[in-house]
Amino acid sequence: MSKVLIPPFTEETAIQKVRLAEDAWNSRDPERVSLAYTEDSRWRNRAEFVRGRTEIVAFLTRKWIRELDYRLIKEIWAYRGNRIAVRFAYEFRDDSGQWFRAYGNENWEFDEAGLMQRRMASINECSIQEAGRKFHWPLGRRPDSHPGLSDLGL
Repeated sequence: MSKVLIPPFTEETAIQKVRLAEDAWNSRDPERVSLAYTEDSRWRNRAEFVRGRTEIVAFLTRKWIRELDYRLIKEIWAYRGNRIAVRFAYEFRDDSGQWFRAYGNENWEFDEAGLMQRRMASINECSIQEAGRKFHWPLGRRPDSHPGLSDLGL
């Protein structure tokens, strides 16, 4: 998986691209995550519109200051040509200790070099009890042995 994954995607390369994105976001390193996007990448994240790597880094920095102990799972939904659709869920807690689970869908569009040039995300979240958490692994990359969304019934 060290080679660059470029469109048009096959089922195998689309699945790999999704896992690489999940791994990057679970690093909670805004600079690292931003490198997967074009310099002028356009995002819609809920009702917020972000453009370019500088704004991506600022957005993610704010996000992970508020969303503590963040853990994310992504799953491929569909792919075609230079586009991939994913569904995802993530868990986090706020600074008061309240846990949340967010659910969403993303539509991704890539340039010819395999960088994401457009990301459209629709996200909803709900509070959960700590005992209701499903994402249990040390912060960072989700272990290959940890169940995915479908396995968890999400």
